[in-house]
Amino acid sequence: MKLITSIYKSSKKEEMYLYVEKAKALTEVPEKLLELFGTPIHVMDLLLRKERPLARADVEKVMTDIKSQGFHLQMPPQKDDYLIELPDELLTMNDPV
Repeated sequence: MKLITSIYKSSKKEEMYLYVEKAKALTEVPEKLLELFGTPIHVMDLLLRKERPLARADVEKVMTDIKSQGFHLQMPPQKDDYLIELPDELLTMNDPV
């Protein structure tokens, strides 16, 4: 199976992506999901094939989700509990002026 998809990133959540069938665009994505996702920012169009793996998602699951529900939502990767997210101000405190 092959599927031409469009991939969008979220304007609200870093590393959250929405895969949809290119021909249908965002027409089958529930309005409530789009509200939570934020403004979809088009990243690229991609031909999905089960022989060509994706970096952070199971390509067959992505295609199945798109065919059955009209989209696939890729969530950001889990962060380890011991990692602390520091504010940008702290990360730049030691930068030379």
